[in-house]
Amino acid sequence: MARRTLAGVAALAVASVVMTPTVAQAAPPGNKDVTAVLFEWNFNSVARECTTTLGPAGYGSVQVSPPAEHIQGSQWWTSYQPVSYKIAGRLGDRTAFRNMVNTCHAAGVKVVADAVVNHMSAGSGTGTGGSSYTKYNYPGLYSAPDFDNCTSQITNYQDRWNVQNCELVGLADLDTGEDYVRGAIAGYLNDLLSLGVDGFRIDAAKHIPAADLANIKSRLSNPGVYWKQEAIYGAGEAVQPGEYTGTGDVQEFRYAYDLKRVFNNENLAYLKNYGEGWGYMNSGVSGVFVDNHDTERNGSTLSYKDNANYTLANVFMLAWPYGSPDINSGYEFSSTDAGPPNGGQVNACWQNGWKCQHAWPEIKSMVAFRNTTRGQAVTNWWDNGNDAIAFGRGNKGFVAINHESGSLTRTYQTSLPSGTYCNIQNNTQVTVNGSGQLTATLGSNTALAVYAGKSSC
Repeated sequence: MARRTLAGVAALAVASVVMTPTVAQAAPPGNKDVTAVLFEWNFNSVARECTTTLGPAGYGSVQVSPPAEHIQGSQWWTSYQPVSYKIAGRLGDRTAFRNMVNTCHAAGVKVVADAVVNHMSAGSGTGTGGSSYTKYNYPGLYSAPDFDNCTSQITNYQDRWNVQNCELVGLADLDTGEDYVRGAIAGYLNDLLSLGVDGFRIDAAKHIPAADLANIKSRLSNPGVYWKQEAIYGAGEAVQPGEYTGTGDVQEFRYAYDLKRVFNNENLAYLKNYGEGWGYMNSGVSGVFVDNHDTERNGSTLSYKDNANYTLANVFMLAWPYGSPDINSGYEFSSTDAGPPNGGQVNACWQNGWKCQHAWPEIKSMVAFRNTTRGQAVTNWWDNGNDAIAFGRGNKGFVAINHESGSLTRTYQTSLPSGTYCNIQNNTQVTVNGSGQLTATLGSNTALAVYAGKSSC
């Protein structure tokens, strides 16, 4: 098909196709694999949080909500209906975005951008940056031939063609098999890379053929950039998450689903072989989480509303060596459509409905635990057959979780050197004797976590 020229996009795309492909990075770049997902925080607030909290706590990356111009409206999901690839959304303009990236980098935190490239909008109007659009026409970017021919909603997840060519909840589905569309998407991602972005979370990846995403990624100025794909597992479905591991990480939704079931209704003792032993994807290509912005709203996972169960599940995730963890950090909601308080401006954590889970002391303290124990195998597993567990991470760390209804006192065998350690869960000191034993009392729904190098509280 003959295509009109889109100078900006074409230039970026052409400049990148000659790049030599490199191996995709599995896990965020660097030696810190925990990402704080600051859902619907505006870019100025993210910048400040990188400096005050994320960097000092040891978070390796921050994931920001989609930066592209989108449909107007207060609901959170308006961010997921782009109408152009200009950085002109609710959360800030191009200058604010660039400043945020630079500020986070200065704090030692890399930036992952949530990228919506499967679809555009579901209607017509004027976008947050002033662009006029209709469902199948985005002047200067896309017109009707750039969208898939199936203009009805997805109805059958057992049919690959239906899942990848029809419309997700009525959103105009881009024809990512078309060269022009691939170039336009690559142009957008290359623009973000030019501003210093370190990686992408690819929204709705399951609805884009894996080969199309691989082609788009090959056009990037850094084809090996970190790339985390949303491909939700569904038993018996035509499209499976494992198809996407060739281009980068894939989010392992089963991890979050099963954590909810175990913490709410089953025994923590079952977690002894959590990960590949449960049939999940390989740890090295899996992005994991306790909840994300979708699942906390649809109830398929735990959420901040689950209180101690939620906190302890995050503690376990950060202590357990499987996948690369995301910490979801959003805001209180009663309506699942509710957009961010103050339009995304966070003046202070735990005010105006901002939950700031990434800064909860029990969760934040575990980021340093994870960084310190990186690469260490699970050792000294103990459980009571029910809801109390403990395990070490080689000679670098040890954690115990009491999810029973009463307190628990016992002596644990660890592989830690003798000495005094800080229990980072409650800032009290504990002692490991010359035999590697640690005696502690844990109240109901509390945890203990100690790691090498952290002796004082």
